Amino acid sequence: MSQTLGNVPTRCPSCGQYPKFDPYYLVVHPIATLVVGLLGGLLIGVGIMWWAQRSRDREPIADFTDEPTEVPDGVSEVLGILTSSAVVVGPHDEVLQTTTSAITQGLARGTRVAVPQILDLVRQVRRERSIRSVDLELPRGGRGATSHLSVRVAPLDENLVLVLADDKTAARRIEETRRDFVANISHELKTPIGAIALLAEAVGDAADDPPAVHRFASRMGVESARLGDLVSQIIDLSRLQADDPLANPEEVDIDDVLTEAVDRCQVDAQRHQVTLTVAGASHCQVLGSARQLGVAVGNLVENAVVYSDAGARVVVAAHAQARSDDDYVEITVSDNGMGIPSAELDRIFERFYRVDYARSRANGGSGLGLAIVKHIAASHGGTVSVWSQPGRGSTFTISIPAHFAAQHGEDGSAEADPKHLLIAKRESRI
Repeated sequence: MSQTLGNVPTRCPSCGQYPKFDPYYLVVHPIATLVVGLLGGLLIGVGIMWWAQRSRDREPIADFTDEPTEVPDGVSEVLGILTSSAVVVGPHDEVLQTTTSAITQGLARGTRVAVPQILDLVRQVRRERSIRSVDLELPRGGRGATSHLSVRVAPLDENLVLVLADDKTAARRIEETRRDFVANISHELKTPIGAIALLAEAVGDAADDPPAVHRFASRMGVESARLGDLVSQIIDLSRLQADDPLANPEEVDIDDVLTEAVDRCQVDAQRHQVTLTVAGASHCQVLGSARQLGVAVGNLVENAVVYSDAGARVVVAAHAQARSDDDYVEITVSDNGMGIPSAELDRIFERFYRVDYARSRANGGSGLGLAIVKHIAASHGGTVSVWSQPGRGSTFTISIPAHFAAQHGEDGSAEADPKHLLIAKRESRI
C-alpha cells in the first residue's frame, strides 16, 4: 500500500510501485519512459552510422581511373595513316583516341562522342558485335551549311568500338554542280535553238513578203550568234578547267593583257558610244597564263560596255599592292553604268546567272562570263571582287599574287620556286 508525504505519493513498501490512479503515475511516468526511449534510439542510430562508416572505410572505392581501358598496340599507327576521320570509343562511351580531322568535323568533343546519331550507333554495335554504316548530314557553321559524312562503326574488341567517317561534302557539291550545270546548259541551248526553228518556219510562211523575210532572217542571225557565243563559252570553261596555268607558268606583262582586252572590245564600245581608257601603273607582271588573264579582263570589259549607256566611260587599270605575305597586282575595270543591286552581288559569279535578264537577252549575254573570270582568278591563286551601287556604276577587281619577290632574293640569288608558292596559294583559295 502506498504512502504519501504531503501531496507527493510514495511507492508501496511491499511492491515498490505507485498507485495507478495517482497523478504522478499518470503524468510523470510516461514522459520519463518516452525520454529514455528516445535517448536509447539515438544511441543505437549513432552506433549504426559509426559501424557503416567504418565498413565503407575498409571497402575499396570503385574508380575507373585506377584501371583505364587501354587501346591495343598498333591502333595509333593505323589511325595515323588513315585518310578517314577516326574515333576509338571505350566501354563507357568515353573517347579514348581520335584524329585531328575527327575533332575538326565535330565528331568528338573532349572525352565524349559529340554526334548523337554516332553515339547511338556505337552502342548498337557494342551490343550486337556487328559492323554498321550510315550516311549523315550534319550542320556545319552558320548560314545553313551542312557536311555529308559516310560513317562506318565496327567493334575492335570486347570493350572498344572504332568509328570511321569519310567527308563526302566536296564530292556531293561537285555532283550537284555538275547536275545543275548540265540542266542549265540544256535550258540555255534549248532557247536559241527553239527560236531559230520558229524563225525558220516564219521565213517559210512569209516567202511572198520580202520585208518580213529580211526581218526574220536578221533575227535568226542574232539567235545564231547567241548560240555560237554560248557554245564557245562552254568550250572555254571546259578548257579552262582542264588547263592549269601554274603547271608551266609564264611571266605575264599586264600592260599587254589590258591592251589586248580593250582592243577586243573596241568595236562594241564604239557601237554603244562608250569610251574605253587604260590607266594605272605600267610594267606590272605576274606568273600565270597570259591567254587566260586576257579572257578574264576581256569578259569584264565586255560586260562594262554592254551595261553602260551611251556617253559612258569604262576605265581599265592595273596597280601593284605590297602586302605582308606577298606582292599583288590588282586589275580593275570600272564603269559609271547602271550598277548592280546589293541583293544580287552574292550571286553574280554563279554560272548562267544574270542580273538584268531582259537586257542580257537583248545583248546576247550567256551568264557564263563572270563565272569564267572567277575560275581564272582562283586558278592563279587570286580572287575577284566587286563594288557596285545602282545608278553609280561598278568596279570589278581581279587580285593576282605576283611572287616575284620570292623568285629572287634581295641579292639576286634564286630562292623558292614561285610555281609551288602559286599553287599553294591557289589551293588555299579554291
